[in-house]
Parts: sequence; structure tokens; C-alpha cells
Amino acid sequence: MATCPHCFGALTDDHKCPKGILSRVTNAVSTVGIGGVLGAVACFAIEDRPVGALVLASAALGAVLAFAVRQAVGGR
Repeated sequence: MATCPHCFGALTDDHKCPKGILSRVTNAVSTVGIGGVLGAVACFAIEDRPVGALVLASAALGAVLAFAVRQAVGGR
């Protein structure tokens, strides 16, 4: 079986080289950041004056959920 000279993956009919490391990290960080911001905004929308720990927990939950949805939709 032939291998790709760039990524050393199997060279099939529908072969695409994976994106670079910088592109993958940027996509992941932006997804987690947007999820964290949306989680914090949702906390402020529900509670009038939330405690800092609650905002931090909801931001972390939003980031985790956004990353999980990205992985599920991405198909990898």
C-alpha cells in the first residue's frame, strides 16, 4: 500500500492530509472559549447576582459541552 509523502498516511482514493497543528489548536481553543462565554452568559441570564464560583462552574460546563458537541459533530 502506498503512503502519502506529507503525512505518511495510507494513500487511498479519498485521502486528505490532516490540517496543521496550529489550525487544530486554534479551532479547539476557540470552541472552548465560545462555550465558556456562553455558559457564563447563561448563568447571568438565570441568576441576577451569581456567586463567582457559580459563574466559573457554568463557564467550565459550557466549555466542556461545546467541546463534546464539536467532537460529536466532527465525526472524529
